[in-house]
Amino acid sequence: MSAAAVRLPGDPPGGRRAVMVWSIGVAVYFVAVIFRTSLGVAGLDAAERFDVGASALSTFSILQLLVYAGMQIPVGLLVDRLGTKKVLTIGAVLFTLGQLSFALAPSYGMALAARALLGCGDAMTFISVLRLGTRWFPARRGPLVAQLAGLIGMGGNLVSTLLLARLLHGVGWTAAFVGSSLAGVVVLVLMLLFLKDHPEGQAPEPVKPSGPQGLASVRGQITAAWREPGTRLGLWVHFTTQFPMMVFTLLWGLPFLVEAQGLSRDTAGELLTLTVLSSMTIGLVYGQIIARHHKARTPLALGTIALTALLWAATLGLSGDRAPLWLLILLCIGLGTCGPASMIGFDFARPANPPQRQGTASGIVNMGGFVASMTTLLAVGVLLDATGDNYRIAFCSIFVLEALGVTQILRLRRHAARRERERLVASRVEVVHVPA
Repeated sequence: MSAAAVRLPGDPPGGRRAVMVWSIGVAVYFVAVIFRTSLGVAGLDAAERFDVGASALSTFSILQLLVYAGMQIPVGLLVDRLGTKKVLTIGAVLFTLGQLSFALAPSYGMALAARALLGCGDAMTFISVLRLGTRWFPARRGPLVAQLAGLIGMGGNLVSTLLLARLLHGVGWTAAFVGSSLAGVVVLVLMLLFLKDHPEGQAPEPVKPSGPQGLASVRGQITAAWREPGTRLGLWVHFTTQFPMMVFTLLWGLPFLVEAQGLSRDTAGELLTLTVLSSMTIGLVYGQIIARHHKARTPLALGTIALTALLWAATLGLSGDRAPLWLLILLCIGLGTCGPASMIGFDFARPANPPQRQGTASGIVNMGGFVASMTTLLAVGVLLDATGDNYRIAFCSIFVLEALGVTQILRLRRHAARRERERLVASRVEVVHVPA
């Protein structure tokens, strides 16, 4: 019997019902990504609206990602205990209020608070969607389902790049952001009506008691997930692969292309769109490769890191002030590999942790890329102000974090692979002893 045909005890059946329920959860994540990346096409407008410089502008995204990253472990614990629907509902309410508040904010301080609220709600979406996938689809489908979720999320980035950018310059700031916030209301209603945490008869284990015992359980769950080398390897893979694209599409890509490279806003927007389309296409390829060849995870991650580093080095290292358009196109296509590669981090953490710890482990992994993104967003903003908007120096901060991440990946990969082999042998033994 092939590995793909093995049905583990309690494995969800999948099917059309699973696709429908999962699609609703992914739609919530899709809208959250639209709201998260909306500042990427509005960065120059926000700087003018609130009369702020590069450092203050980067604070919008830094605060949003700081809240997002800080919420990952608490959200993972909440998902494991409360279930997907409750956590997604809270998240949808928060990110919708955040987007609406950002539209109406009269001052820089109020706008900062709105982005923090949006980040809090956004933080509750992706881990919930990953958990939904593990509850509704067989384990062997995990890598592909996770990549598809990330791919559809990239579609949200595409909407903000194309539609929101046009609305912003067509109807103005307030109307564009208020109108976009209505999408949050739509997915909230769909979720309340149709979303279910798990198939019938496959409810998770009962929630642990609250109080001192519950707190001890929380600490134990976090500690147990962190001790798994697969969880830590997943964190560092996510840390090192995600942030180059995130920094580019979330805030600094448009200013870099317009101010440093002399492109028009329309051309810069097309290049940002190319990055998103590249990510969506490559996500399908990576998902299929990993589903068929599990050992390809580390080479894919390291190859993506090497590619992005090489393209950034070529773009920033040219003797002239501006890179040729063909190189900028290659850079944007190459950055599209970052999102799919970051999903590989979850493929290391998933087999390293039992089902009741999946949310917690995913939260730890998901912190990685957003901590790296937050750090780089701040570094770029500070260096731009310190160097008189020298983007070449500012973007060199990318190489520092990539070097740190690669060091940790190389340190952890063998230990994680050994532990995963041990768990695989143990699971096969369990399948053999399951009564027919």
